[in-house]
Amino acid sequence: MRLSQGVEWAVHTCLNLTWLGAERGASTSRLAAFYDLPPAYLNKQLQSLVRAGILASTPGRRGGFSLARRPADISLLDVVVAIEGSDPLFRCEQILRAGPGGRPDVDYREVCLVSGAMRRAELAWRQELASRTLADLRADVERTYPATPDATRARFAELH
Repeated sequence: MRLSQGVEWAVHTCLNLTWLGAERGASTSRLAAFYDLPPAYLNKQLQSLVRAGILASTPGRRGGFSLARRPADISLLDVVVAIEGSDPLFRCEQILRAGPGGRPDVDYREVCLVSGAMRRAELAWRQELASRTLADLRADVERTYPATPDATRARFAELH
């Protein structure tokens, strides 16, 4: 399993927006410049976050992107699903039907032990992401790297 780089970009961008505050939007160009990302591709990720209700977009010269909800109300799973979609990571194609003893009347997605193991693993992964919010991540960063919020705000102030 490999998530797209858009997930990393989206989580870091959302985290940075927690330090900028809801009253202040940031443009795509400023958000992209923060990490030297391609603005057009980042904008695609930002629009996905807007459609998912994670970010708000305000048009105009003073507009930009801001969090649409409190950081405590945005899970890491919300961000992943906004970027990657909600389809399961593993898709059982029921190959057991073609194997020895395979039967066309059996739903192997339900009885296959491989399929069951993969579903349980994905559920555990999704539950972990659902249990962690942007507020949790922000608190972890602030505890481990206390200068980050001020450094982030200062960097954004430099980016025009």
